[in-house]
Amino acid sequence: MTVTAQGPQAERLVLCTVAEIPDQGGLGFTIGEGTAAEHIFVLRFGARIYGYRNSCPHIGTPLDLIPGEFLTWDKSHILCRTHGARFRIHDGLCVSGPCLGKRLAPLALERAGDEVVMIGPPA
Repeated sequence: MTVTAQGPQAERLVLCTVAEIPDQGGLGFTIGEGTAAEHIFVLRFGARIYGYRNSCPHIGTPLDLIPGEFLTWDKSHILCRTHGARFRIHDGLCVSGPCLGKRLAPLALERAGDEVVMIGPPA
């Protein structure tokens, strides 16, 4: 899904509604266009929403070789499908794989009613 931020609203960008994110699943987004595009994703576990830049700290590849597939089969970790790195969902820390100890870049998110809003640019 592509989302474009313009003008003063660029500091607060509505990504989607909570209901659009599958429970125990995720959605990927492209913010902007061309070489300035940023790739991000959000995950939902019940009422909790988590968001990260869609870039593995190992070599910068997107985590979801299959679009929208960000989690291990048991939904216990975020998975980089390129090299198998596993990340904790709540803080993006790599707990196994080639980037052990590194973290995914988090997004500043908030819920505004039923909307998921990104605050500022991706980290």
